[in-house]
Amino acid sequence: MGSDEGRPENVRSTARILATCLIGGVVVGVSLLGLSQLPSGIRWRKKNKPIRVYMDGCFDMMHYGHCNALRQARALGDQLVVGVVSDAEITANKGPPVTPLKERMIMVNAVKWVDEVIPDAPYAITEDFMKKLFDEYNIDYIIHGDDPCVLPDGTDAYALAKKAGRYKQIKRTEGVSSTDIVGRMLLCVRERAISDSNNHSSLQRQFSHGHGQKFEDGGSGTGTRVSHFLPTSRRIVQFSNGKGPGQDARIIYIDGAFDLFHAGHVEILRVARELGDFLLVGIHNDQTVSATRGAHRPIMNLHERSLSVLACRYVDEVIIGAPWEVSKDMITTFDISLVVHGTVSENNDFQKEKCNPYAVPISMGIFKILESPLDITTITIIQRIVSNHEAYQKRNEKKAESEKRYYEGKTFVSGD
Repeated sequence: MGSDEGRPENVRSTARILATCLIGGVVVGVSLLGLSQLPSGIRWRKKNKPIRVYMDGCFDMMHYGHCNALRQARALGDQLVVGVVSDAEITANKGPPVTPLKERMIMVNAVKWVDEVIPDAPYAITEDFMKKLFDEYNIDYIIHGDDPCVLPDGTDAYALAKKAGRYKQIKRTEGVSSTDIVGRMLLCVRERAISDSNNHSSLQRQFSHGHGQKFEDGGSGTGTRVSHFLPTSRRIVQFSNGKGPGQDARIIYIDGAFDLFHAGHVEILRVARELGDFLLVGIHNDQTVSATRGAHRPIMNLHERSLSVLACRYVDEVIIGAPWEVSKDMITTFDISLVVHGTVSENNDFQKEKCNPYAVPISMGIFKILESPLDITTITIIQRIVSNHEAYQKRNEKKAESEKRYYEGKTFVSGD
């Protein structure tokens, strides 16, 4: 029973067609049932349509922690769209930003994991803005770190995205924050100097060349001593391009401290990269920076500075702890075609020094001074903090109060 033997061919064909239709109908029905169970807001996605994810932020005093967050966000999709919060929104919710929107846009656009940038993004994800993200920017998911982002009233800035089922979370990079960096600068001054009526000029003197004071506890006074960053080889690999220069590539070399990596750094790196096929960046070690720029420098340690530079899309490779002097052996080893230096720099007296660090490339005819696109140095950033440090202290207090209200409204259940 059930055998097709002995049946006419036309009967067997009809049976096969009916069976195929029946199976197909079951598959379609199951598929439709599955679609009906999808979370609210999730649309049917065409095959091969890229998954677009959105992440926003202030990105004030951008550092390697921001870059790592963007790297993680990009890994959750195929294209990363980043919203940069406006100056007015930051001021209203946190206090005045250290870097204006124009500079923050330059920084975010330069991160190699970013595909598109939206300026003047709102601090909180409103219903209207979320609809705009989904409909106009074709965003599939909204991303944020596992640290709370709270509004002044203590509510969650991403509550609507979570309710819509379109929220994904990444791990926050431990050991650094913009607040921490500001704190490193202010820790370089004795407590009584901060309360002094002449503290602005006093603070500025702390960061002047070679005039830093020691800490109360007799420490070295180097700001990087308070860093909590623990570098690993895996993190460096995650940030690295992993590719060397091609055959006959024109390799451009530029070196520096790259402390408090800022828009001025980004723009000179962009100009340098346009001169060749491969940009090699030398990053001086902490001892060299302290010797040339003062006892309280650098603010960020060598590995922190290296990651910030590695995250820049214009950079192909870095030398971690590059020598102060560019030697003939170094030029030969790395097959450097041209050594460059910007016009805007904290150390532009090198040509007057007895030991010119660029003496060898100059003698070889492979040295070039580049016109810096922006008149910004690390001292510029420090002076912004110095002149507004009271406002930033109030900003930190405001943030702490908002987070307190957020946690007071949460119910925690302890596990076994």
